[in-house]
Amino acid sequence: MTANSRLTSYVALLRGINVGGNAVVSMKALKTCFERLGLQDVLTYINSGNIIFKDSGTDIPTLTRLIESGIKAHCKMDIRVVIKSQKDLAAICRKMPRQWVTDKIMRTDVMFLWDEVDTPEMIAAIPVNPAVDRLLHVKGAVIWNITRTDYGKSKVPRMIGGRLYKNMTARNANTTRKLLQLMAGDR
Repeated sequence: MTANSRLTSYVALLRGINVGGNAVVSMKALKTCFERLGLQDVLTYINSGNIIFKDSGTDIPTLTRLIESGIKAHCKMDIRVVIKSQKDLAAICRKMPRQWVTDKIMRTDVMFLWDEVDTPEMIAAIPVNPAVDRLLHVKGAVIWNITRTDYGKSKVPRMIGGRLYKNMTARNANTTRKLLQLMAGDR
């Protein structure tokens, strides 16, 4: 068994970077930061804070603290991070219906949750319009699907600014599935 075969694949999802000119940080700087932290096979994907890496099995809370501290030291920014193992991300993707995509007709977002808001009470409090909003809760995430023509009727955006919104980071379905492919070695 090689050293690399004992490594676990993870993705770090950074909240709120490179959106509307706020918290601007280059993916190159993040890659360097992760490598300096001793993480291996670091790969960034698009400019919205998706960093795939491997580690020898450090638990996720410890990895989260390490990465958040590293970003603060290296990039001089306080950025919150959600980390998912390849197994966790695969479970989320398996629950997402294949026909739920992000394209010209529909929008599908995966809202990755911090543990403190991944509770039945918080999920039940998400405002929905049952006629247009489709929500699925999977451990660690809420998947939201809507047709683009019905977006104006949705109640889900009303959660912006609330506690749940401040404790999540979202990626569209296509990005989420691509991250899983990259974690599986399809680079």
